[in-house]
Amino acid sequence: MRIFTFALLLSSIGLTTLAQNRPGMQLPIRKATSTIVLDGKLDEEDWKNAAVAKDFYLNFPVDTTFAAFQTESRLTFDDQNLYISFVCYDDSTEDIVQSLRRDFDFENNDNMGVYLGPFNDDLNGFYFQITPRGVQSEGLISGGGTSGDSYSDTWDNKWYSKVTRYDDRWVAELAIPFKSFRYKSGARQWNITFLRWDRKRNLVSSWIATPIQYIPASFAYGGKLVWVDDPPPSQMNVSIIPYVAGLSSTDRLETPAIKNQDIAVGFDAKVAITPSLNLDLTVNPDFSQVEVDRQVINLTRFEFRFPERRQFFLENNDLIEQAGFPDVRPFFTRRVGLASDTSGLIQQVPIVYGARVSGSIDKNWRVNTMSLLTKEKTSLGLPNQLYTVAAVQRNFWKQSNAVVLYVDKHSLGVTPADSLKYFNRELWKQKISDNDTTTVLNNSNRVLTVDLDLLSEDNRWYGSFFYSASFDNYLSGNNSAGAGFLRYTKRNYEIVAGHTIIQKNYNAEAGFVPSQRIYPGQWSSFINGTATLFPTSKTIALMGPSVGVNVVGIPDGTVVDKEFSTGYRINFLNTSGFGIDYTYTYQQLTFNFNPIDGDRYIRFGEGDVYTWSSVSVNYQSDSRKLFNYSIQGRAGGFYNGALYRVGGVFNYRYQPFGSIAVQYDFNAVRLPEGFGEEDLILIGPRLDLTFTDKIFLTTFVQYNNLADNVNLNARLQWRYKPASDFFVVYTENYLPQHFKAKNRALVFKLTYWLNI
Repeated sequence: MRIFTFALLLSSIGLTTLAQNRPGMQLPIRKATSTIVLDGKLDEEDWKNAAVAKDFYLNFPVDTTFAAFQTESRLTFDDQNLYISFVCYDDSTEDIVQSLRRDFDFENNDNMGVYLGPFNDDLNGFYFQITPRGVQSEGLISGGGTSGDSYSDTWDNKWYSKVTRYDDRWVAELAIPFKSFRYKSGARQWNITFLRWDRKRNLVSSWIATPIQYIPASFAYGGKLVWVDDPPPSQMNVSIIPYVAGLSSTDRLETPAIKNQDIAVGFDAKVAITPSLNLDLTVNPDFSQVEVDRQVINLTRFEFRFPERRQFFLENNDLIEQAGFPDVRPFFTRRVGLASDTSGLIQQVPIVYGARVSGSIDKNWRVNTMSLLTKEKTSLGLPNQLYTVAAVQRNFWKQSNAVVLYVDKHSLGVTPADSLKYFNRELWKQKISDNDTTTVLNNSNRVLTVDLDLLSEDNRWYGSFFYSASFDNYLSGNNSAGAGFLRYTKRNYEIVAGHTIIQKNYNAEAGFVPSQRIYPGQWSSFINGTATLFPTSKTIALMGPSVGVNVVGIPDGTVVDKEFSTGYRINFLNTSGFGIDYTYTYQQLTFNFNPIDGDRYIRFGEGDVYTWSSVSVNYQSDSRKLFNYSIQGRAGGFYNGALYRVGGVFNYRYQPFGSIAVQYDFNAVRLPEGFGEEDLILIGPRLDLTFTDKIFLTTFVQYNNLADNVNLNARLQWRYKPASDFFVVYTENYLPQHFKAKNRALVFKLTYWLNI
């Protein structure tokens, strides 16, 4: 009997393994024969006859069993819409839905999503997600969905949904107009997969069984949507999004104060050149409704990279924004239309027009080209500037591709002779406290880059390589940069390594190369390893150590930076986590520098050598609780002194109508006399209210004593129709000593999305 029971157990295990849905599994889709009504009932015959994506398998915290609470998904279509339904089996446990705001935070909300690759190239696509309260989110997928950077939630479009809650399940119906996304006419297969994020139980499950070390929404672990009936042929699709905006502002930093009132009009347009290739146009764009950047206390020698949030730049943005490596980006869209003033605050530079052609030509070819003209901004010392960018991607093998990128920044009216007077290498090296590295005015600056990405079919191996060269009026020779990166991922460990070379005259004016002003001409190498253990535990989900080494040198062979780090992390089943790290740092300065303020304090000298060690700890509480928090602490050396830091976020939510969060960052810098002894404070309360799923209020206050500024930004949004909004935005900057206003502005903006 024992032998029989053991054999039966082995057989059951084998059957379970065989029953897993495997990559490439097909899901047929047929055309609806009747009208689909979005009511969350699924009582139409087309839903009853549709093929079902079922038998969802867990990906986290274990990947060895089916999900206890199963999910079913079905698809059908008509001439206008792609219809998708979800049946998410559940119990009466309260759902976690933090707010009613569109484009919710994925990790902190229960949600269900479909991940579509209409080009069937295993690399690019779209996703649509919905919560049990019917809150929508959509975005773009690039790079096969293999990393967090592959998903961009800033893309916005029209689609419709309805969610109905029952005692043992919640049901969602989605209607996505074919006009709302790009696809290739005549393609009989699409990439597709489904992922359910059950945050209240901290469970991740997906239609295709995916090993725990990989993202279950990636196309490598997806299936195939097979069109039994042909999808409707793509038709001419034109969307016009006009806007009108009013501004009233006062600048009290000038004497007398300058008051300004203005009305602006402009528009965006989206024109489908082909079913999968789109023309975007913008005339006199206004980005006043875009959320302000969250300030940081930056004690490093390098510029901080803020994310792009402006809608015009986002679709297919990976082709240009992810060219190169994180420390060498040949093009950075925030260089267009944004620049820092003398106080370090980011100011808008008006854009006259922009035109962009992006999308897929066929399964193997994808492009993103754009041209933008900015207005002269005399207060920032900027002339009219014309930006031309073109990227072409060629896909090959299963998930690999090559990209060629060309960038041309042209300062109109600035002759080659004029540009020489703007260039001073010593000044270029010393102005490291600026928030904008574009301090050199060149009549023309061009960059040509070739990128190669290689990814194995199972996502185990990943390699990335690039070569880039810049061309301008005054720097010639030694004008290239290049790098190589390798990653190997297994269930219990991951190893990454890379090497970068940047020659001293490489100058990507419209790019992001922060280290080039620190030591023009450099090489760097790093290797990091992480081990992951999955203990049999009722409290711990995973844990493991990590170790890393990073070395930076200059062309004469001198090593100017070394960093060794090691740490250990523990992630608990209740979503909390703890980590501890030790770091040893070596720096030989290549310029005069003070991390607090080089004007008020003694600067460390070029050639000085400093070494120090520090210990960091971090803790994230159970994020499912109404009140949750994160805290990070750091103690140890810092150049010739010490640095003690405490930072994090306190958050309380009134589900699902809003939350209040307080971001805090306190740094006690203790350097010897004359070098600076400061307590640097950044506090950022944020109130986020969602009165309904169409009316939102966000109020954000930031106090930064290093910048000697208090910033208030309040934004009211009314989404009166899908993708159409009315905004009221109020912004004010204060002197923190007595709250005297520096400047203030009140803006209203009305947009309307019109499909033709």
